[in-house]
Amino acid sequence: MAQKFDRKKFIESLSTAMREKDEAARLGSELGRRSFNKLFLVGCGAPNRAMSILEYWLKRYTRRVEVRRYFPAELVHQDPAAIDGGTLVLLGSHSGTTKETVQSAAYLKGKPCTTVCITQRPDSPLAREVQHPLTYGACEQGYYPFNIMAQAFASGFFSEADDWPLHGPIMSSLDALPAAIADAVEASEAKVAEDAQKLRDDRFLLVVGAGPMFSAAYIFGVCVLMESQWMHAYPSLAAEFFHGPFEVVDSSTPVVVLVGEDPGRPEAERTVGFCERFTDRLTVYDSMDFEMRGVHRDVRGVFAPIVVEAVLYRMAEHLADLHGQPLSTRRYMGKKEY
Repeated sequence: MAQKFDRKKFIESLSTAMREKDEAARLGSELGRRSFNKLFLVGCGAPNRAMSILEYWLKRYTRRVEVRRYFPAELVHQDPAAIDGGTLVLLGSHSGTTKETVQSAAYLKGKPCTTVCITQRPDSPLAREVQHPLTYGACEQGYYPFNIMAQAFASGFFSEADDWPLHGPIMSSLDALPAAIADAVEASEAKVAEDAQKLRDDRFLLVVGAGPMFSAAYIFGVCVLMESQWMHAYPSLAAEFFHGPFEVVDSSTPVVVLVGEDPGRPEAERTVGFCERFTDRLTVYDSMDFEMRGVHRDVRGVFAPIVVEAVLYRMAEHLADLHGQPLSTRRYMGKKEY
């Protein structure tokens, strides 16, 4: 049986991020008062997908600042001509040692742009390569503190730089987020344990999310199940599901659909409706099932992917226990040259 969820330990792990989020927002506001017209979001894996939540909502509301998201190696090799003095770059890496991210920060030092990073430690290679490091302290899981810091920084920046109506609700909701996540995980314990039992023998499954909820689908499928459980967990964007992925669905295909509170919700509901007809192996996680106490109604959709990801991570802990393969398991990462 998976080790019991430790609410106190989880909330304490976010304590530094909660203290530093106001500084992140302050830096964002300071930079927002300058004449930046582009924001580049740069990171690998989970940081990249956490940034995709920001990208979705920023593109929905903002008009004056162009937002682009890159994987670090692609940024360096593409060498975008658009990088100039009006470009602000936010880089993310939990360890601060991610090879490609550190290399991209070094590459950017030769450009006229301004760089900010979010990572654990101020003495990490990434933090030393940028002009403005933001740090959230040592912790096992970086996804949640990274999101807290990134949301605060981006909201502060756009509150000054563009038409951004969500700064107040986001900052007040960040105060409530650790407890809201813990509440959702505790409320879902019976469901995730049951769902893990249902999926324990599967080597293939589809994980579908719409809009910003695709971030949670990708992190659960790729950064957790593929990376540590070696399961063929294909993450599909709901808008793309009916243009290829749905053809592999039959009555025995396990499909996990994540439904959020954002403009993409009808896309996710359409996917649920299809799967209810054509597979007997449908699992649904809907953010509306979680109270998210203290999260402002106007930004529930912003924080829904983070809350749902935490619930899915708890399911992965149960799967790891059933597989006898801890979530720390790696075959190549950090063990081989690649």
